[in-house]
Amino acid sequence: MAATAAETRVFLEVRRQLQSALLILGEAKEEGMPMDISITPSSLQMKTPEGCAEIWLPAEVRLVPSSCRGLQFVAGDGLHLRLQARAEFSPQLISMFNQSLQAQGCCTFYCQSCGEVIIKDRKLLRVLPLPSENWGALVGEWCCHPDPFADKPLHPQENDCFIGDAFFLVNLRTDLWHPRPELSPAEMRCLSSKNHFKPEPKANTKVICKRCKVMLGETVSSETTKFYMTEIIIQPSDRSFLIIPRSQFVQSVIAQCLVELSSARSTFRFTIQDQDGRVYILLWLLNSDSLVIESLRSSKCIKKFPLLEDSMKADSTSAWSAVKVLYQPCIKSKNEKLASSWESDISVHSLTLPSATCLELLLILSRNNATLPPSLRRMNSFQVAFLRM
Repeated sequence: MAATAAETRVFLEVRRQLQSALLILGEAKEEGMPMDISITPSSLQMKTPEGCAEIWLPAEVRLVPSSCRGLQFVAGDGLHLRLQARAEFSPQLISMFNQSLQAQGCCTFYCQSCGEVIIKDRKLLRVLPLPSENWGALVGEWCCHPDPFADKPLHPQENDCFIGDAFFLVNLRTDLWHPRPELSPAEMRCLSSKNHFKPEPKANTKVICKRCKVMLGETVSSETTKFYMTEIIIQPSDRSFLIIPRSQFVQSVIAQCLVELSSARSTFRFTIQDQDGRVYILLWLLNSDSLVIESLRSSKCIKKFPLLEDSMKADSTSAWSAVKVLYQPCIKSKNEKLASSWESDISVHSLTLPSATCLELLLILSRNNATLPPSLRRMNSFQVAFLRM
C-alpha cells in the first residue's frame, strides 16, 4: 500500500451489539511510499521509510488483531478489513426533556439557536407522553360504546408538559412572555371593479423567537403551544443556558427520536415533513449501535476523520455513538413516486419539523455522506449517513 503514514485517513465503525468493526485505511495521495501496518488491541501502527505513526484508539474500544478477515484494497477508498472489536462505550447524549425530569423543580425553556428565554421558572408537576397520532381510531376499535374521548383534545394544564414524537405541548400562562407570532404575507382581495384591494391576513399559528426570528413552534389553541424539540432546550432553572453547536443538537435530537420510535413502534422508515405536510426527506434507520471513530490521537499530526469535526474541539472525545440511516431527498420534485408510496404506507411514520430545520437536516445528511469513504456512500438507490447521538 502506498501512502504517507502521518496523512493516512482512518475510518472505523464499531458495531457494539455485533462486536465487529470495519476499518478503512485510506490514501492521502495516489503516489507515495510503501507502508507496513500493524494492528494491536489498542492502536494502529503505520511505518514508512520516512518514519512511524501510531494511532491510539479510545480507551473504550479494543480490537482483536487475530480476527482480521476480508482484507482487500478498494480503489478510491484504501485498505478495507473487518475484525472483531469490543466497545464498552456509554454515549453522553444531549439531554432531551422527559418524564424523569419532572421532579427537578422549576424549568426554563430556551431558544436553542440564540439562548433567548421563552418560558422562565415553570414548575412542571406532570410530564406525560402523548399517545400515538392514530390513538382515536384505536379507541374506536377497543370500545363497545361511543368513544368517550371524542371531541376532547388533549391540552395540558398550567403545570403540565405533554411530550409528542418531536414536540412538547405546554400551557402558556398570561404572566409569561408569549413568543410573538409571525404573520404570513397578507392576501389581497378585490373589493370593487376599481381594483381596490384590502389586505386580509391569513390565520397564522407560527411561534417565533423574538430575538433570532427562528420558528419555535405553533399555537394549538388560545392557551396551548407546541414547541419543536429541535428548537427548544429545557433545563432546570438553577443552571445556565447550555451552548451546543446547532448541527450537533439537531443530529442528536433526531437520532434519539428515531431510536425511541423504532423501539416503541417497531417502525424503521420515516418521512421528514414541515408543518404544511411537505415531505423533505425519506429516512430509513439501519442500526443504532454504531460507534464511529472520528478523531484519533497520534504521536504525529493525524488528520481527523471529518465527520462533524466543525462541532468538535481538538481535545474532545474521539468516539461517538451514532445511528446509521439511509436517506433520499424529496425537494425540487425529487423521488415523488417513492415519497407518495411511503406516505400511503401505514408502517412509515412521519416526523414534523419547521421547514428551515428540514432543510438543515438535509444539509447535515448530505455533508456527512460526503465525508464517508466513497464505497460507503450509497446502498442501492439510497444515500448513507451517520447521525451523531
